[in-house]
Amino acid sequence: MNIQFLASTKGGRELHKTYRDIVSLLETYGTVHGKHLTETSLTVHGETSLSSTAILDREIATLAHADLIVAEVTTPSLGVGYLIAIAVEKKKQVLCFYQGEHTDKLSAIIRGNDAIQLHLYKTREDIQHILETEI
Repeated sequence: MNIQFLASTKGGRELHKTYRDIVSLLETYGTVHGKHLTETSLTVHGETSLSSTAILDREIATLAHADLIVAEVTTPSLGVGYLIAIAVEKKKQVLCFYQGEHTDKLSAIIRGNDAIQLHLYKTREDIQHILETEI
């Protein structure tokens, strides 16, 4: 199974460990694309070694071949939202993880879309259980 992991690149660096945990769990289900989001070398400036066009082309190509899209959406990201919209349009399975007690701060567009499987979590074990149930 090809899995595309999405998360905020420029924001959300405080969730670096969580991103790493999610990717680690996903690797038991298949090949994970987007592992670069777990790298400690990423900063609030994002990927500076590639042009914006190269990043966009890579993400769109990866999405086209993905069987599953998994997005950590606690930190808002226009890019993640853009890719989720394309995935929904292409009828890909989309799992979104949101950390917290409730989703009041989460975009209504994500919350309101029945094509997106939205899951609240607090711990790595929560994520593992959700993946076991949904994949």
